[in-house]
Amino acid sequence: MTTSEPASSPAPDTDGIAIHDARDLVPNGVTANIALDGQLYTLRITQAGNLILTK
Repeated sequence: MTTSEPASSPAPDTDGIAIHDARDLVPNGVTANIALDGQLYTLRITQAGNLILTK
């Protein structure tokens, strides 16, 4: 059995806006599903380290 550390809470920016590390949102290192108002989106980290958000 493997255990992983819980994702750390977002760090506030100097403007009070939360900063999330994308790798914490993508547990398998490639994709994560994000829901907003009943819509499902996919967040993907490319091999080049770019983020792509698709519906």
